[in-house]
Amino acid sequence: MREMTNDLDLDLDPKQEQDFVGSYFLDLWRSKSKFATIQKQTNSDNQQQEQEEPVPTELDTVNSSGGFSIVLPDKLSVHYPGVSLHNYDVGAVQANCPAPVNRMVYYFEVFVKNAGVKGFIAIGFTPHGFNLRRQPGWEDNSFGYHGDDGLLYHGQGTGDTFGPTYSTGDTVGAGINYASSTLFFTKNGEVVGTTEKDLKDRLYPTVALHSQNEAVSVNFGKDPFVFDIKAYEATERAKQHSLIESISMQHTLSYGIVRSYLQHYGYEETLNAFDAASQTSVPPVSFHNHGSFDTYALNHRKILRKLIKDGKIDAAFAKLQEWYPQTVEDDTSAICFMLHCQKFIELVRGERLEEAVDYGRTQLKKFHSLEHCQDLVKDCGALLAYEDPKKSWVGYLLEEWQRENVADAVNAIILSTNPEVEERWRCLHSYLERLLRQLSACCFEKRALNRNEGEVFHLRRLLVAKNPLYHIL
Repeated sequence: MREMTNDLDLDLDPKQEQDFVGSYFLDLWRSKSKFATIQKQTNSDNQQQEQEEPVPTELDTVNSSGGFSIVLPDKLSVHYPGVSLHNYDVGAVQANCPAPVNRMVYYFEVFVKNAGVKGFIAIGFTPHGFNLRRQPGWEDNSFGYHGDDGLLYHGQGTGDTFGPTYSTGDTVGAGINYASSTLFFTKNGEVVGTTEKDLKDRLYPTVALHSQNEAVSVNFGKDPFVFDIKAYEATERAKQHSLIESISMQHTLSYGIVRSYLQHYGYEETLNAFDAASQTSVPPVSFHNHGSFDTYALNHRKILRKLIKDGKIDAAFAKLQEWYPQTVEDDTSAICFMLHCQKFIELVRGERLEEAVDYGRTQLKKFHSLEHCQDLVKDCGALLAYEDPKKSWVGYLLEEWQRENVADAVNAIILSTNPEVEERWRCLHSYLERLLRQLSACCFEKRALNRNEGEVFHLRRLLVAKNPLYHIL
């Protein structure tokens, strides 16, 4: 798998390198600020947005098949009142919206109250604008599992052998498996068959009646399904995980990736404990152009990270001036700006508000006129406007993430001073993070190729589900 690289001009002088690194972490901070503002305005995150994706809740009572079927007042029951004389006397009814796509599986069920005279009942999926006087499966871009003959129809008047017939007292279901791009149908809690989903349009859950006295009720999930949909999803996920587990990978590869991550961020003590716990004599994988990059100034970076995470910004400044004075020569650089802001934040955190005001006037004032700093200076200053800033829209500044971002920026700046490394942009991310970025890009691309159907990939949510300690990444 090709590693994603950065299309940047790598011929940078030391000041340009520092500007590039600092700007990257300022943008991370800025993205966090924007996200906090959006949360304040909409009180919504990605997961909530997905949950708010419209889902079918009832039958459509606006579009009609011309009276061949009657939707009862509960909008979940359908009755065929007349006598069918022609093929076009079908009474099809769609759901009030198409099946949602931001998930692994969508499913609904139909209970046959009365099979009527001929049992010409069908369940399936149809596109917007479907001719409601035709059975699902009789027209292009539609599928239908029919009760009278058990056949599956797809875009033509003749069906394929598929499953058993169904009649009065039976419960049948229809589902979309976005992970495998298939449709599946059930009868009385058992899968009767699957078929390839080769439809490009958004699909509406659909039920159709076609003979006198036929009556059904539809369940879009308000009541428990007869079919165990959760067990089905669990099985499908197990298949995915089994496929992943079957991929062969060198033992030393994962060891080397984790080790390089600990080296990259200066976790010296954890690195030593990791090596001891691994108890392996096999050396880590040698990465391309790795050299001494991640081991450079390991102890210094460990000390600085600890100082910043403890909120001891003055001490961190002093160590940088002693060990790497070139990184703080320009007092208006992005790194100096982040450190000064963090000092201000720590004063607010410690409720030393008068000191914070004085510090802001003396140290942050010079950044207010710099275009790339103005919005972030305002965020910091806004902390003083709230009696309880943690609960305000700028409360994110008091989270551990902010300290981590400053510590990461200082870590990257020090790595960029290593004279043996040519590709300076590599100081931004460890190999593990680049692999995770590649994973995310591949998942987004795969979903795009699948017409943006299926679960939306969220790396952090995946890591939280698998490991509560995801934040170390």
